[in-house]
Amino acid sequence: MKMNSGRPYSLIVIISILLLLQGCDGDSGGSQTTTDTTDITHIDAISLSVGNLDQLFQSHQTEYTATVGCLVKSLYVTAWTENEQASLSIDGVPTLSGSSSHAIELNEGVNTIILSVTADEGVTTRDYSLTVLRQSLQAFAQTAYVKASNTEAVVYDPLVITPEGKFGNSVSLSGDTLAVGVCYEDSAATGVNGDQTDNSAPDAGAVYVFGRENGGWRQQAYLKASNTEFGDCFGSSVSLSGDTLAVGASHEDSSGFPESNERIASGAVYLFSRANGVWSQQAYLKAFNNVEEHDLFGFSVSLSGNTLAVAAPGEDSAATGVNGDQRDNSAARAGAVYLFSRANGVWRQQAYLKASNTEASDGFSSSVSLSGDTLAVGAYREDSAATGVNGNQADNSAAGAGAVYLFSRENGVWRQQAYLKASNTEASDFFGSSLSLSGDTLAVGAFNEGSVATGVNGDQTDNNAAGAGAVYLFSHENGVWRQQAYLKASNTESGDGFGGNMSLSGDILAVGAPDEDSAATGVNGDQTDNSAGSAGAVYLFSRENGMWRQQSYLKASNAETGDEFGGFLLGDSSVSLSGDTLAVGAPDEDSIATGVNGDQADNSTINAGAVYLFQ
Repeated sequence: MKMNSGRPYSLIVIISILLLLQGCDGDSGGSQTTTDTTDITHIDAISLSVGNLDQLFQSHQTEYTATVGCLVKSLYVTAWTENEQASLSIDGVPTLSGSSSHAIELNEGVNTIILSVTADEGVTTRDYSLTVLRQSLQAFAQTAYVKASNTEAVVYDPLVITPEGKFGNSVSLSGDTLAVGVCYEDSAATGVNGDQTDNSAPDAGAVYVFGRENGGWRQQAYLKASNTEFGDCFGSSVSLSGDTLAVGASHEDSSGFPESNERIASGAVYLFSRANGVWSQQAYLKAFNNVEEHDLFGFSVSLSGNTLAVAAPGEDSAATGVNGDQRDNSAARAGAVYLFSRANGVWRQQAYLKASNTEASDGFSSSVSLSGDTLAVGAYREDSAATGVNGNQADNSAAGAGAVYLFSRENGVWRQQAYLKASNTEASDFFGSSLSLSGDTLAVGAFNEGSVATGVNGDQTDNNAAGAGAVYLFSHENGVWRQQAYLKASNTESGDGFGGNMSLSGDILAVGAPDEDSAATGVNGDQTDNSAGSAGAVYLFSRENGMWRQQSYLKASNAETGDEFGGFLLGDSSVSLSGDTLAVGAPDEDSIATGVNGDQADNSTINAGAVYLFQ
């Protein structure tokens, strides 16, 4: 690049900050101090990828301040200079122009980052300072209450197998976008932003997409299947990654062509993409050469970049491993996972996965979680009595104990990497009923685990709290998976279903307990008043120096009996954490409100459902 005339030299520095794990409040702000830089380099722009800046940073400033939330653990700085002779350093560490800095850890409170530009063969140096205030956890609070644009009561239909499909039965959050699935929505509309008022297709299902702009949320799109039909449960699962959304319709009936209904509840997945703020359907997916009745393809979906994992827990083949024989249906409801990849805008099936110890009714793929080249698959009804990692799969003396299978992709080929069991395997604990994978850390829920322990790494042997639930944390180090922690609620009680839904992002884990009973509202309220049966709760944990501890106890702003804040106990994904925001579904919430931040007090629409956003 050429130097500007009229100056000894000229530099343009753009600081681009990518927050690895982002904050607790919705207000990120910035300020700057003007310095005379007539003959010195200047900052051209500063952008924060979290929160909302009310103003753009201007040039000729050398000091900046910004506020981020409590969940921000670290950030990166990237600087560009048009002076090829200049050298850059960030906090004293040399950095190449246009290259990302090292990860800069943030402490709670004030953090100062210094970017230095040296030119004129080391004679002239200019420092730029960015002061980042990382807020306290006390700032974490509910910021929005979200309802459908066409809120209606749910009337159960006996012809629909899965009675779990109200607004918030599935949620997925990616940056400033939220997708909410509603399996029981009834309109006959097709495509994007159709007529919501024609309820002639009961339980067809819908997905609502919301966007955050200038700190506020609003509905962005109303999505329906391209072949909307009665009972398909479109929205039974959702997974959002950037501008791509995968939607499962676990009870869709086609044999592979949208107009045919020859395979009852075989299931389908719909891919939508966003371009210039407009959503459109991109693809319609079915299992390749294996479309069969009641496979429930799309029961759970997990999207990571250009790779999609689709669960079919009702699939019946007795195959084991990767790309085995799909035709031998002698293992009813053993379950399978189908992996798809996108190249040049086209989706194709890449692999067909089965457990290494396939057996009937294990429910392999009852939950799936994909992160990059690693896939975790739960089989909540697997029966072995093994404990830990890679134990004996053949001893089926612990019916319904559950297991998790880890798969990895190398050079485009998938293989099983590990077989995980709880450290306290017992019958009917349903280990693997929920999963969340983030990098080298995996959280596994067992919502029916019965120990009375509380907190982190408590006593696993006292089973006097049936159905209390637990979460197991595993980490991947030097190619080996190991259990890292055993988590329980701070107020463990029978039947709460702790671990029924979860979301892990870096060093933060949100755990739902949809049948928790306290009548508390908001953050860190009274856990002891159990006068609101199955109101539900979410527990927020964080990892510091390799150790996990509970940080917050979250309740809905209108906690009421039966709302199930935190989701249902199987198959749903009602908790989603992305950056600075946590979304929590309450599928049985009853208010008649529509849109964002409506009236929570009118409970005249039974089981309509709601979603709560925290920052």
